Amino acid sequence: MMPLMLRTVLSVLALWLIAGAARAADAPNLAEQYRPVAERLIDAALADREGYQRLSYLCDRIGNRLSGSPALAKAIAWSVEQMNAAGLSNVRVIPVKVPHWVRGAESARLLAPVDKPLHMLGLGMSVGTPPGGITAGVVAVSGFDDLARLGREKIQGKIVVYNQEYRGYGPTRVYRATGPSRAAAYGAVAALVRSATPLAMQIPHTGEMNYDESQPRIPAAALSPEDAMLLARLADSGVPVTVHLEMNAHMEPDADSGDVIGEIPGREHPEEIVVMGGHLDSWDVGQGAQDDGASIMACLQAVALMKKLGLQPRRTLRVAFWVNEENGGRGGEAYRQFVGDQIRNHVAAIEMDGGAEAPVGFGAGVDRKSLELLAEAGKLLERVGATQVSPGGGGSDIEPLVRDGVPGFSERTVGTHYFDWHHTEADTLDKVDPEDFRKNMAALAVMSYILADMPGRVTASAGGRRGQ
Repeated sequence: MMPLMLRTVLSVLALWLIAGAARAADAPNLAEQYRPVAERLIDAALADREGYQRLSYLCDRIGNRLSGSPALAKAIAWSVEQMNAAGLSNVRVIPVKVPHWVRGAESARLLAPVDKPLHMLGLGMSVGTPPGGITAGVVAVSGFDDLARLGREKIQGKIVVYNQEYRGYGPTRVYRATGPSRAAAYGAVAALVRSATPLAMQIPHTGEMNYDESQPRIPAAALSPEDAMLLARLADSGVPVTVHLEMNAHMEPDADSGDVIGEIPGREHPEEIVVMGGHLDSWDVGQGAQDDGASIMACLQAVALMKKLGLQPRRTLRVAFWVNEENGGRGGEAYRQFVGDQIRNHVAAIEMDGGAEAPVGFGAGVDRKSLELLAEAGKLLERVGATQVSPGGGGSDIEPLVRDGVPGFSERTVGTHYFDWHHTEADTLDKVDPEDFRKNMAALAVMSYILADMPGRVTASAGGRRGQ
């Protein structure tokens, strides 16, 4: 006969298992519920050719799209046409005033101990040199600690070259962002920064830098990794190194611009919004193909496919092309102002700004329960390799939404070569593989549809509920 204590334990265990099974049965199984629609969307995405044609037009016929440029204005008008052609509703432009930085003519040359041109690109928002340029000796550092050790006595009147080793984009870009002002604090007359890339192919990478208002504004440019290493080797050998830098960069008055949005209105809760997009602007080099043309075209085409298939989710699904992500972030802030107190009706925000290489899944800024639920959705993307749903999601354009409590998502890819092309002349259409592009489109279509249609709403992680 079974002892009383053991019978009691087994009875409690059985009740616990039954309760757990009931809870599991009550919870929606997203993989089971949405498999039919997911298969339709994936089939349509993998067979689609229109999305890549749109991307081709954007890259080859409009080109790079720096804030304030005529090309960006042309891209905005064209984007309105494309959203209307895709059958989206409520297509409109949200007005935004954007900074208008002009690169102008620029060059850098090593004069001594040898004479050779340097591969350079002025950093975005940099001031120009005086007429005729700057000719000065070079001081090379590998980091900010070296800068402090040298001090004003050895830096005053020199051009500082940052030859920092690439250790990932985040840790490396700080030298581009703050290096010029830190050098200016010690009396430097200009700063040359090794490009933030793991690939050395004599290609300089531009990007935004930010001046410290308490320091003088000095000209700043990116160098190819090879040229930065060359200058550092020469300086370290004790040979006097002289460089001539000439930059005509300057600021124009702020320009009129705008975010472009279009929607599929929700069939039951049109007031609730899932917004998905990327940034329409780019740097003034290359074609802005991976950064961020492929992303916005994949987002648009994902929603266009839903229209073609006659799919209408419970909530409104909105596509957004934000502007001025590269050198100001005003598009994301303007969109947040446009939303106003209706922020409570934003169910989720998805940003794609990491290129369109092969997708691996999504980062999700949601709580544990929501993450477990969305892991079911990830199973539906096995055909395109995008099954991962991991903690942490967002992006610079949706950051104003996320900081006020909207769950943020970021579509993620393998990222094998993204920083080889990032912010360079090499960011061109040929770098976007059509098959990978269509896989990204499929992943975006399935995830955005589920978020817009699932019975309940996901909950932001603790870090994303500050504004609630």
